[in-house]
Amino acid sequence: MKKNLTTKILESHLIKSSLVPDSEISIRIDHTLLQDATGTMAMLEFIAMGLPRVKVDLAAQYIDHNLLQTDFKNADDHAFLTTAAMKFGVYLSRPGNGVSHQVHLERFGIPGITLLGADSHSTTAAGLSVLAIGAGGLDVALAMAGHPFNLPCPKVMGVKLTGRLPDWVSGKDVILEMLRRHTVKGGVGKVIEYYGQGVTTLSVTDRATIGNMGAELGATSSLFPSDDRTREFLESQGRGENWQPLAADEGAAYDEYDEIDLSTLEPLIACPSSPDNVVPVREVEGTKVDQVIVGSSVNSSYRDLMTVCRIVEGSHVAPGVHFHVNPGSRQVLENVAQDGGVLMLLMAGISIHQSGCLGCIGMGQAPGSDQVSLRTFPRNFPGRSGTKGDKVYLCSPETAAASGIYGVITDPRKLGENKPYPAVQNPAKYLLDDSSIIFPMADSSLVEIKTGPNIVPLPDFEALPETLDATVIIALGDNITTDHIMPAGNKVLPLRSNIPAISEHVFEQVDADFPARAMATGNGVVVAGENYGQGSSREHAAIAPRYLGIRAKIVKSFARIHKANLINFGILPLVFKNPADIALFKQGEQISILHVRRLVESGADEIPVMINGRTVLTLLDISRRQRQELLAGGTLNYVKQHQQ
Repeated sequence: MKKNLTTKILESHLIKSSLVPDSEISIRIDHTLLQDATGTMAMLEFIAMGLPRVKVDLAAQYIDHNLLQTDFKNADDHAFLTTAAMKFGVYLSRPGNGVSHQVHLERFGIPGITLLGADSHSTTAAGLSVLAIGAGGLDVALAMAGHPFNLPCPKVMGVKLTGRLPDWVSGKDVILEMLRRHTVKGGVGKVIEYYGQGVTTLSVTDRATIGNMGAELGATSSLFPSDDRTREFLESQGRGENWQPLAADEGAAYDEYDEIDLSTLEPLIACPSSPDNVVPVREVEGTKVDQVIVGSSVNSSYRDLMTVCRIVEGSHVAPGVHFHVNPGSRQVLENVAQDGGVLMLLMAGISIHQSGCLGCIGMGQAPGSDQVSLRTFPRNFPGRSGTKGDKVYLCSPETAAASGIYGVITDPRKLGENKPYPAVQNPAKYLLDDSSIIFPMADSSLVEIKTGPNIVPLPDFEALPETLDATVIIALGDNITTDHIMPAGNKVLPLRSNIPAISEHVFEQVDADFPARAMATGNGVVVAGENYGQGSSREHAAIAPRYLGIRAKIVKSFARIHKANLINFGILPLVFKNPADIALFKQGEQISILHVRRLVESGADEIPVMINGRTVLTLLDISRRQRQELLAGGTLNYVKQHQQ
């Protein structure tokens, strides 16, 4: 039978079960990835398992999110993560060395492996033919401990690429076209696998851009073949021995199909405030721009930054425009500097920042009130920039550079009237520097883990009760993101290792009274519409509500990672059998789920919920293993019980 590449990699890592879409499968994980905003809690969870060392081929910890040291909290977390990584045999990328996804692509990714990352944009590794999946921190901690990763078996959408991108159009426009066609829900439960002649025209970093923003489609992962372009990139990184050719069999079948003729694409832009609100740049051309940012977790490679350098060379950003560049890694910045790009940026009036996530996660670079911010970032959810009512557009580096020069949103093809397209290629040989990576020690017995006052032990959560009586604390609409539930930004992110403190910010942008109301009520329920929990993998969007007493979330549908995180921390993920029933669930209403423990234990798929004398049927679509974890009050409780 002819197989697609996703199936080949899954089969080679399958531990039990078979590849039946939507059934639960268990796979072996080769690499794990943590960043500091998720890693503090994940490392505490790993420590709670009592193991002396990680049990995967390679575990990496990156410090790339919480970089602003406005007080002791972030610095303390960095010391904790550094010493914990040294203690347990984890590679540690120091602050300023780069964004996890870019650095892992450069220094560690290997075609054909699996990677589990506590960051939804771990899918960037698709550019190197890595099957990379985002997950909550606890799932990654379990993988570090040698446990398999369990997930619903994904369907595979095959996207055939033909043709070649025109000048002034780049990989960003490819993924924006996918979002225009399929929306933020179009990839749920799927791996997006790209194939066809057009793939060979895309560099590894172009492919990484497309893979990164596959997360915005809601996809489990994205995947590209490993070909001569992959080999070229690995050789340029001094890692040519890691290359192997990988591809789908000729004529392989896919569950769904799409096709993009790259030659027909034009510059695209995602308008406020969703990555799928995509239109051609020419339709919004002329809109005044106040801020432009290139870089962060996507479009921060050498090719992306050097393209901006060549475009702005000999020009200056327009008056009133604040233009920022966030390199994806120290390596990127060093190579851009070596080729004269830093001077080009400075002479154009552009601010160069340290390598890190920065404004993408709301860690600085917030736009002013009513200002338009043009960014090459992957997300523009409302308020994610740090400014309430923000107007954030997502675009390619070409569009960003053109708009920065003209001061209004500009189709970059206009630049072609005065200068040729730069057509920047990645270096045949990068300037390499691993001095900011701390490699695992052979003997770490003398390492002491440093913990500051903001690093608080994990709270204990009790088991699922026999009957659940609760109150609807909040009722919400569709497409609620993890940014709505657990905001990012420089005020909240430093509290990631302190659940009692960070819980005070749950739903802060939606309903500032939610934490106090939930804590005072006791058992609580959250009600919402479609695609609840889309966006970041942050498990704090489950842990913090659980700390406040939330025992169930009843919605029309869940995003994959958030649903798994809810189970990990003992929150019932229920789905309305009849979506219209959501109208009955108003804030303050009392609900009761009789014999819920018995129902979960028996394998019941339908869970009756009593409200105002009526019975509403909800669905509990989870595996037998997940039922045991819910009964125990969460996955960590379950693991501890079975280690004894």
